[in-house]
Formats: sequence, C-alpha cells, structure tokens
Amino acid sequence: MGTKKSGSSRDALRAAENLGYFTCLFTKNPRQVFDRHSFPEVHIIEYCDLDDINAVRGTIRYLLHNSLNIKAIVSFIDPYCALAARLAKEFGVECFTHEAMEIMENKLKTRELLRGSPYNPEFMVVSEESENERAIKSLLPAVIKYIDSNGSRDVYYCERYSDYLRNSRKLFKQYPGGTFVLEEYLEGTQFIVEVLVEDGKTNIVAVVEQEIEYVNEHFIVTGYNLLINYSRSYFERLKRCTEEIVKIYGLKNGPCHLEMRLTRGGWKLIEINPRISGAGMNQIISIGFGINLVGETLKLAVGKKIDLGPKQFKHVFAEYVILEKAGILEKITGRNEVLSSPGAEFVYVKPRKGTYLSPPQSLGGRYAYVIATGATEKEARRNAKNAAEKIVFHLLTE
Repeated sequence: MGTKKSGSSRDALRAAENLGYFTCLFTKNPRQVFDRHSFPEVHIIEYCDLDDINAVRGTIRYLLHNSLNIKAIVSFIDPYCALAARLAKEFGVECFTHEAMEIMENKLKTRELLRGSPYNPEFMVVSEESENERAIKSLLPAVIKYIDSNGSRDVYYCERYSDYLRNSRKLFKQYPGGTFVLEEYLEGTQFIVEVLVEDGKTNIVAVVEQEIEYVNEHFIVTGYNLLINYSRSYFERLKRCTEEIVKIYGLKNGPCHLEMRLTRGGWKLIEINPRISGAGMNQIISIGFGINLVGETLKLAVGKKIDLGPKQFKHVFAEYVILEKAGILEKITGRNEVLSSPGAEFVYVKPRKGTYLSPPQSLGGRYAYVIATGATEKEARRNAKNAAEKIVFHLLTE
C-alpha cells in the first residue's frame, strides 16, 4: 500500500518480485498510474484512496474476484503500515501486530503508553482551547508536534515562549481542532535502531547514528552513520531499552524503528514508527551488512524463515543534500562525478527539471543522497560528504 519512487518502500516492491511473488501496488498518486513503465517490478497498479478503508477493502475484493491468492498486505510508508496490518488480519493473512503499530503511528498515544517509564521526555498536550502559560514555560526549550505528523513535518523547536506562540498558532491554523504534544527538548546524540520482531523476539538489525541540522525552523537529518562496532559501553543499555520499549507496545511480529537519544538522563525515545526508516536506509544496511531488511520483513509477512545474520561488515555513511535557497530547477550537474568518487556506492537525485525547490521543512525536502563506504568510519563519512558536494542544483531564482 503506497510507495515512493525510491527508498525502502520501492526496495520492498523489488524484493517482493525477487522472492517470486506477483506484486500489486495500491496508490493514491495518479502520476504513478500514468508512469506505469517506471515500475517494472509491479505487475498490477490499482488507483485507490488509501485514506478510505472501505475503498481499500473494495480493491482487495476486486483482486480476490480475479482469482488472485493474497499472501500478504503490507505498507512501508506512513500512515498506512498499521492499516495494512489490520486489513491483513481481516483478509486472513495476518502476521504483523496491528494494535501495536496503530499506537506507534500516533505521537500522543506513544507518550501516554510510555508515561512513567524512564524513556519518555517530559511532555504535555496542548490545543487551541487549552493554554497553560506557566506549564508551557516550565517545559521550555521544547518541541511542539502535531500528533499525526511524520518525517519531521509539523515539528517545531521552541526556545522561548514567543517561539511557542508563533509555532503553535501556525499549527493551530493548519490543523483546526487538532491535538498537539509539547515535549522537552533533549540534548544528546541521536540514533536509529532498526528492529524486526519475530514471535516476540526483538531482533536489532542495525544501529545508525544521525547527524541533525537545525534548518528553516526544522530539525533535518543530513547524515547517517552505520555503526559496526558495538563495543561502546552504552550499547548494551540501548539493547535492553529497545527490548523493553518494544515489549511495552506489545509488538509480537513486525518491523519498527526507534529514534533514541542518549541524554544525561539515559536513553530517551524521541519517536517510533512501525516500519523500516525510509529513503536510503535499506540500501545502507544492505551495503554495510549484506542484509536486505525489507526483503526479510516480507518473508516474515508471508511466514517464511528470516535470516538477519550479517554477511559482511562495512563502514557506511549516507550524506543528504539540502538547499539554502529556493527556485525553479533548471538542471542538475555532478551525478556522473559522484559515481566515480572514492567509496561512492549509490546516488539518488529526486527532483526533475522545472520543479520548484526550497529549503527543507521536512525530511521530504532533502533532494539527493549519496551512500559511500570507507576503510574506517571517518573515511566513509568523508567519502560521502565529498561525493555529495559534487551534486549541484542550478536554480532559476527571482
């Protein structure tokens, strides 16, 4: 259910075909239907309103009436992961724990579930109707989030009360009657923990350190460093924290990734999502460990034996490209130079000529990325950054 043109969700479609399955893509993006030739690994594309569960049910029944034997219903993009798991149960191909996934997709339910645990930051619920200036000021500096946002969209940093007023009014206007969470801002290094749970066993597949920039009033991840040395003392604690958090959610089967921050007060959960990280995460893990995580996730979904054992250990770093100014894209140069750069393994450039580009307001505002390897962690980072600098977006500006 749903896919991006590149990244983990697209990798999943290719993995499904490689596993020998007949692939059906449900999409609400008409461009993907008309651009059918760009998805050779997809055997059927059905245009469907993914936000209407009855429309999705009807499309599934249409496939069944055409004598297709459905083996799995899955999604790798927000906010359809839990819905796909719920429909899988409804149509008799259940594998993933949809109840746990539904909680993960909602930021308020996540905070309420973890209330009283050591992994929660201090937080409060705010809305247009209920304002408590004293309580809000006591949390600052803080981050305000719309409870159903994803990809750093609708997430704002508030250092002062004036920042809170400006950002909250912006969100209240955008989502009238919506519910928002205000969380204390936590200093510390942030990591992604990629997890695949099988029969209640929490398998930590990868730990990835993030480089985060504060750009355009948003926190944007611009670098991912795959860690292959878990000898650092805090990793054993991270493993225990991850297992405890997954157990609290009740996830018995299925994927998730946790964004964990190492603070003075220990490990804190910044966010959790019931899927692998998007963009280049599957490629990062595949290049570093030889594990196709979306492929193993699909094998779990259809009841096959999974194999999460690393086949290799390579230092991998992914560098993402963001823009400092806005304009209409005239051309892109440097792609060929990137591929001939030392250590460069993979490059993806998203926008097309004529597209309006701007500084990022979410992770979707990152327009290219380069994945590179190196003999050391430091070299992989340097190779990725040097290669990414060769990508130039030529913009027509006013």
